[in-house]
Amino acid sequence: MDIVKADIVRSMAGRDKGKFFFVLEAEGDFLLLADGKTRRVEAPKRKKRKHAALASAADTRVAEKIRNGETITNSEVRRALAQLSGEGNPDQEG
Repeated sequence: MDIVKADIVRSMAGRDKGKFFFVLEAEGDFLLLADGKTRRVEAPKRKKRKHAALASAADTRVAEKIRNGETITNSEVRRALAQLSGEGNPDQEG
């Protein structure tokens, strides 16, 4: 299955290996990724497709907003990813 806009991916290479990200944009061989904390929506990470694996075809409110081109906040992204990965408090710094 191909990775498209608004999917959730897991990084497979680099210093962010193992982390989850939302795909904000898919441009050819590259993806623009954000996790709301280290990679914010305003400055997404540019990563090659081959270095990311599809984790979930997201059907969350955040994914819907990304698909429709609506504005999303970093806290919305963090909250949605925390639900997927089962983390505790998504807004806690650390």
